[in-house]
Amino acid sequence: MVEFSDLEAFRAALTVMPVPDAAALAGAQDRNAQLTKPPGALGRLEDIAQWYAAWRADPQPRITSPQIIVFAGNHGVAAQGVSAFPPEVTAQMVLNFEHGGAAINQLARSAGATLDVHAVDLDNPTQDFTQAPAMSEAELLTALTIGWNAVRTDADLLVVGEMGIGNTTPAAALAAALAGGEAADWTGRGTGVDDASLTNKTRVVAEGLALHKDKGDGLETLRRLGGRELAAMAGAIARAHSLRIPVILDGFICTAAAACLAYTHKSALDHCIAGHLSAEGAHQSLLDALDKPPLLSLGLRLGEASGGALAIHIVKAALECHSGMATFAEAGVTEG
Repeated sequence: MVEFSDLEAFRAALTVMPVPDAAALAGAQDRNAQLTKPPGALGRLEDIAQWYAAWRADPQPRITSPQIIVFAGNHGVAAQGVSAFPPEVTAQMVLNFEHGGAAINQLARSAGATLDVHAVDLDNPTQDFTQAPAMSEAELLTALTIGWNAVRTDADLLVVGEMGIGNTTPAAALAAALAGGEAADWTGRGTGVDDASLTNKTRVVAEGLALHKDKGDGLETLRRLGGRELAAMAGAIARAHSLRIPVILDGFICTAAAACLAYTHKSALDHCIAGHLSAEGAHQSLLDALDKPPLLSLGLRLGEASGGALAIHIVKAALECHSGMATFAEAGVTEG
């Protein structure tokens, strides 16, 4: 178990992360050029395979131990009526995850991934960020550390997701604070709120942005406007970087959490790809700001790491083609 003495220690960890392995990348590129297919015929699958190979320092890798982690947290700002569901649903859904009854349980099994669920201090919601910072530095550090320590060291692919009633509100506030723009540009319907509730939700985000306009870097923004499960996702993404574990980002909320790392250190998400484009309207804008084109677009808006879990199949397929296909020489096929 890793413990950080303070937030500066976590910031420092972001500056000394591994980089892609140049030799493995060159080897993967060389192998890709010899596979029995026209150059570029597998499109993005080729890019994904080479990206993955570079991070795993293996020119011919396969995925055998993917991990999915769902973090749950509660938000003080939910008391302002920003969600169609009451806060007690967070704990109820955690039980559903633990009993195997949620969508993510089925998707994890389908992808051959282990699923771990971490409830992050559900009995202690964050502060309402329209009145005060959502978390103290100590609370943020605790959540980051929970995420960091949740990553299995033997995992070879990671997807992180969340459960937290009201958490599209802090995600919208984080996106606006980090990427710029107005509250209305980033605030969506989340779980399906009506027009009046959307107007109220946009007001809440705007008030939070106004209160915390001198936000500092991405981690300080996360402290002021985020939530415990968002911080835990950020911690897990950072830990995966330190272990050379590639990460598939889930939807809007996960992407907002990840953005806090990118706006703290510019290379913090080099080991990440976007699993999907969710139905939350601002997700595309945030992916554009991070230069992360999504693999899938299926109209999902569930959270729970569901879109990222589906994208595991795509990454696995890319590696199976890259590592399993014969070269022209192996197959006795004449090159064009």
